[in-house]
Amino acid sequence: MIRSILKYGDRVVHDRAEPVGAFTPDIDRLVGDMIETMYAAPGVGLAAPQVGVPLRIFVVDISIGRDPTGLVVMINPEFVEQDGMQLEEEGCLSVPGFNATVVRPSRVILKGLDRAGGEQRHEGTGLLARAFQHEMDHLDGMLFVDRLRGIKRDVIVRRIRKLSRAGKW
Repeated sequence: MIRSILKYGDRVVHDRAEPVGAFTPDIDRLVGDMIETMYAAPGVGLAAPQVGVPLRIFVVDISIGRDPTGLVVMINPEFVEQDGMQLEEEGCLSVPGFNATVVRPSRVILKGLDRAGGEQRHEGTGLLARAFQHEMDHLDGMLFVDRLRGIKRDVIVRRIRKLSRAGKW
């Protein structure tokens, strides 16, 4: 089932998500819905808080469905390593219509659980590292806008407030 994606300003996307305790049919259904929603959007990643569920789950597929082995499901992820630096433009399904250049690590290693509750580790470089960091931010209640400073951040936030007041956000 495709779920609605919450936008910047909705409380759930600004709060820290809670760890998943038990692997229930509801968790499996949520993961399936997140995958379907991410591909329909289309996007390269989606975190549970973006669909209104404050749990530490995200899905990423930088191939956007073109590579069957490209889908990564992470439950209760943690960083093991982060290094390097990349400076690239990114957007977000929760901040539609806005992009900005964000500093991210160029390489990350994550550990967490897969959809069945088994332990896993994933290393990402380049776009995959960026996607992992972006989704981890969502689990901590941060959006890419929160990583911006100065006038760029102010311009985006002001435009979102204006759209919100006009009922277009």
